[in-house]
Amino acid sequence: MIIYIGADHRGFALKGKLIEVLKAGGWEVVDVGAKELDPGDDFPDYASLVAAKVSETPDHVHGIVICGSGFGVDIVANKFKGVRSALSTSPDQAYQGRHDSDANVLALPASFVDEETAVKIMKVFLSTPFGTDERYARRLGKIKAIESGSGQ
Repeated sequence: MIIYIGADHRGFALKGKLIEVLKAGGWEVVDVGAKELDPGDDFPDYASLVAAKVSETPDHVHGIVICGSGFGVDIVANKFKGVRSALSTSPDQAYQGRHDSDANVLALPASFVDEETAVKIMKVFLSTPFGTDERYARRLGKIKAIESGSGQ
C-alpha cells in the first residue's frame, strides 16, 4: 500500500521522522512536500496534495497530513471525495478512526504530540483494519451518501 505524506513548516520535522519509520517498515512512501523547511508555507497546499492522491483510490492508499494543530490539514483533507481524515492525538483515537470509520488519512498535530507518540499513532492507524460490525458499514454508507449529495 502506498502512503502519501505531506506537512507544512510546523510538521516538517515530524514528517521526516515518520518517513524514516515508514521506509524502515517496508512501506512505499510518496512525500508530496514540503521538501524544504519554509516558515512561510501554508498547510492547505500539502494537505490538498495528499488528499487528492487518496481521493483517486480511497480504498487502496492511505495519507498522513501534519500541521501544528492538526485541525487545518484535517479540515482540508475532508473536503475531498472519498477521503475520511481522522485527527488523532493518541493511538486509541487512531484505532477508532480506522476501525469504526474506515479513515484513510491520518491528521497529526505536530505541536501536541511528540515524535514517539506520533510514531505509535501512525503504526496503530496503519495496522488497524476496518471493523466488520454491520453498524460500521451502515454508517460508512451514510457518509458516502451525504458525500454524493443523495443524503442519508
